[in-house]
Amino acid sequence: MKNFMDVTGMRVLPALISFMIFMVFAAPCSSSIINLGNIVGMALSAVGMAVSVFFKPFSSLVSKLWERTAGKAFICTFCGIAVLCVIAACVMSVFMVRTMNDRPDNNNTTVVVLGCRVKNGYPGRMLRKRLDAAYDYLIKEPDVKVVVSGGQGKDESKSEAQAMFEYLTERGIAPDRIYKEDKSVNTEENLKFSMDIIKREKLPEKITLVTDGYHQLRAEMIADSLGIEAWNISAKTSTWLLPTYWVREWFGIAYYAVKK
Repeated sequence: MKNFMDVTGMRVLPALISFMIFMVFAAPCSSSIINLGNIVGMALSAVGMAVSVFFKPFSSLVSKLWERTAGKAFICTFCGIAVLCVIAACVMSVFMVRTMNDRPDNNNTTVVVLGCRVKNGYPGRMLRKRLDAAYDYLIKEPDVKVVVSGGQGKDESKSEAQAMFEYLTERGIAPDRIYKEDKSVNTEENLKFSMDIIKREKLPEKITLVTDGYHQLRAEMIADSLGIEAWNISAKTSTWLLPTYWVREWFGIAYYAVKK
């Protein structure tokens, strides 16, 4: 009986942990947030649950594969790839954390707020947090100008830039401090088109990027590729959304690094 309880406990605990992880990644789905981050998170945690519940047949299958040369090669290759992925994820996470709070050391800068979803003509949850972070900095530095950057998506009634402009002016930021870049559709265009405005208006060319903390590393990588000196101010991401977007960002960083 003791051995049975020990074995059962060893299977139940990993299954329970996997289930809890699955629910963490599934939670954003209730708000129609479905992306590579929570898809991968749910898939891996579901595999963890399945292996825990069906551990005996799973271990039997692995044993049978190990008896064959091809099976050994498959298991070793799979494990090697898994280890490399874990190492890569850890390394990227370290750099993501390091980049989060690289704040400007003086006010000789132009703030660039990267766009995000607009819903019913109003900034969505994540975009509001970015704007709030920008607002706090702009209040402390009344001489600093800001470029709000983001075009209009097919499901948006106005451009992200226009929605951001309205949000900041309603909170008391003077309209003449805000420049709208309303043509971009991705981060690279955000930065490129914003820089065009900065140069045209003769604003400080050192920029302070305002986006979510998990996104700062990739945004800075893109800025570096465009020859832009960038500092960072990070918006706070809701805790229940952070795992999903953090995992998604791993793929974004890896894709950008391979692409460049």
